[in-house]
Amino acid sequence: MASALFIHGLSNKPEHGFLLDLYNRKLAFEDGLSFDTLNVTSSIIYWADVLYPSPDTDLAAYESVGAEILQEGREAVVLDPRKIPADKLSPEEAAFIARMSAKVALGTEDLDPALLTAEERTELQYERIPMPAWLRNRLMAKLVRDAHLYFFNKEFTPRTGTTFMVRDELRKRFLEALKAVKAEGRPAVVISHSMGTMIAYDCLMHEPSCPEIQGLMTIGSPLGLDEVQDFFPRWSRENGFPAEKLKGPWVNVYDPLDPVAGADPKLANDYRQDGREVVEDVEEKNWGTWRHSISKYLQGRRLREKLASMLQVEWP
Repeated sequence: MASALFIHGLSNKPEHGFLLDLYNRKLAFEDGLSFDTLNVTSSIIYWADVLYPSPDTDLAAYESVGAEILQEGREAVVLDPRKIPADKLSPEEAAFIARMSAKVALGTEDLDPALLTAEERTELQYERIPMPAWLRNRLMAKLVRDAHLYFFNKEFTPRTGTTFMVRDELRKRFLEALKAVKAEGRPAVVISHSMGTMIAYDCLMHEPSCPEIQGLMTIGSPLGLDEVQDFFPRWSRENGFPAEKLKGPWVNVYDPLDPVAGADPKLANDYRQDGREVVEDVEEKNWGTWRHSISKYLQGRRLREKLASMLQVEWP
């Protein structure tokens, strides 16, 4: 029987034990996919402590999927990348922050327009996602910040006395967790959300010591963005599928109103194998204003059906 390995996404999170239990409960909610009864083990790659000083302690908010919107809105953005002094950034970093901010429709009033293409400046005139501007801006600032820290492997100190090289640390945690699963003799299926999809793909594509996995599920992923793809040295549109390490299916689950995935939610056309479309894009409609919630995605019937198939278990 396979083992499910979660990797979480953007923003601060509760401690890893609570988060893993939450994911399992949301997946099993209302006659859903219960790992306990299916002999499926599960674990989680936890990395929020690399970018935040301490775990989120407002656990009650996570029990209600509608309340997750408060988690994103309540927490102030740390180190908004749009406001880093220019002399602290390389030209490549400044251009990445500008283009990424434009692509996700993040307010760019304090960006140098010269860093944007004419097409990107035009795109800023349109609202893409019907959600409050303050919420979208806070979320997208986190996405740009965390992507910047990861892709440029920046040194970051989330709390006094603790410093990480961000990409090195997140890659290490992914590989260690996957090797631990493989040591148990079980095939691994990786279930990734949000920025976690970027970390998973990066390791599968670029880390020679990464073990093989039998399935990859990406949920609410920003992997469709050109600005993200440009930072994967082995990626190409015709051969972007990580075939050396991924020996089973890649299922990409999206809601078209998910603000993180919304700019380009489908991945089949961007991650082909020898020119063939092999990624399965699955639309899973969530509800309410906040469509990026992993708790909502995990209650989706189509997601559960695809995950059961990947884990080779019968459901329902």
